[in-house]
Amino acid sequence: MSHRITAALAAGSLLAAPVALVATAPSAHADVERHGKCGPGVYDFSVDREGAGFEVSADVDGLKPGSRWKIVLRHDGTKIASVTRRADREGDIDVERYARGSAGADTFKMKVKRVGGTASCGASITVR
Repeated sequence: MSHRITAALAAGSLLAAPVALVATAPSAHADVERHGKCGPGVYDFSVDREGAGFEVSADVDGLKPGSRWKIVLRHDGTKIASVTRRADREGDIDVERYARGSAGADTFKMKVKRVGGTASCGASITVR
């Protein structure tokens, strides 16, 4: 009898495993993020699918409050944002833009540079 119970449990486990894998598999259209160091702070660059396009977000945290930074965002080589911002009281800067999707793969690039300084960073995301 115990062999039958063990066999039934093993068979049930094998059947449940593929279901668990399918349930946790990432979507083909998942959001994409990049993280890294940027001067004294850190960046979070993300591209989220929104309808027929993408929400592109560049967040830089941990900067010196009041410091000036230039942020440039590109979509397939075309500039979609070029702004100079001061870090707020918490040392954060956020830039968001919407870009329509193009045929084939969409490539997004972010460049951040401190105005009057040498600190800089960049990242790239390609979404299919």
